[in-house]
Amino acid sequence: MPSIGAKILGVLLYMIPWADCLAFGNHLYIKYPFTQIIQIPAIPIILIERSIPFGNLLLFLAIFIGLVRNTQISYFLRFNALQSLLINIGIIIVNFIFEIIFSPFLNSLIIRTFSSTLLFSLFAVIVYCVWSCTQGNEPDLPIISEATKMQL
Repeated sequence: MPSIGAKILGVLLYMIPWADCLAFGNHLYIKYPFTQIIQIPAIPIILIERSIPFGNLLLFLAIFIGLVRNTQISYFLRFNALQSLLINIGIIIVNFIFEIIFSPFLNSLIIRTFSSTLLFSLFAVIVYCVWSCTQGNEPDLPIISEATKMQL
């Protein structure tokens, strides 16, 4: 059973992908201001990433080298760290696709609908991962968890 500190750190690790997927809801925050409340848990991560030059990269490297590759850290924490980084990489790739391919169509209804669906889907994934961490279990996401277990 993981310690309370490991559970809290596991929960905090999932705020990194949450901070990156908030960009998919920009149109929602304007149209429905009450939805901005979902940004609150990600504020510390956003502040760290924006206050330090290359904050995203440094945070990624610190977690990868400091937690994932450190065998003295518990498996629970290493698993959650790597899984949150893999989710984050997937979000970054989708975000680049949105910026490069769909940038001329960002205000179209189809792109806004897809973006909202993506945001709420990622919200559900993050909530599931956070809930599993608070229970002391490893979140089991179909493809990502298998990749995480192969790397550890």
